[in-house]
Amino acid sequence: MEAVDTPENQETYETYDKLIKLLDHHGAQYRLIDHPPEGRTEIVSPMRGNDVSEAAKCIVVMVKLGKKVTKYVLAVVPGDVRVDLGSIKALLGGTYTAFASADIAERLAGSVAGTILPFSFHPDLELIVDPSLLEKEELFFNAARLDRSMALRTKDYVAISSPRVESIAAPVA
Repeated sequence: MEAVDTPENQETYETYDKLIKLLDHHGAQYRLIDHPPEGRTEIVSPMRGNDVSEAAKCIVVMVKLGKKVTKYVLAVVPGDVRVDLGSIKALLGGTYTAFASADIAERLAGSVAGTILPFSFHPDLELIVDPSLLEKEELFFNAARLDRSMALRTKDYVAISSPRVESIAAPVA
């Protein structure tokens, strides 16, 4: 299914192209999986044939460091758990954490909600990955598009992204 080419999609296509070029440059092993447009992990995982725990759920988190300083974190956890905001707050010494607004998350990530990559291409977005996600042989995620996902070898992901690895996942309530 081909996405409609509109000005709103331009940044998404640029981010997708940047990802493919980065992975190809490093000789990463990956597969592209086309599917109906969907960004919710629990729905798209069966479409691409992976267990939800193998999905890289990517959430942009806002962390206040006092009254005047705000940082943003790209939190990446397995698809069957939730991001633990308290853990991120403690890691960064924050005074407050919350999910970033959709417009800020999409601007920093370079793609729409539901397609955020487990890679940070923005200097103001710190990548933190939960170690439990890295136990899988492959990671599955939407490839900056709602209609295309990627299966990427975990060892290639770690070598290319060099993430900060910290426990930031909590069971779903």
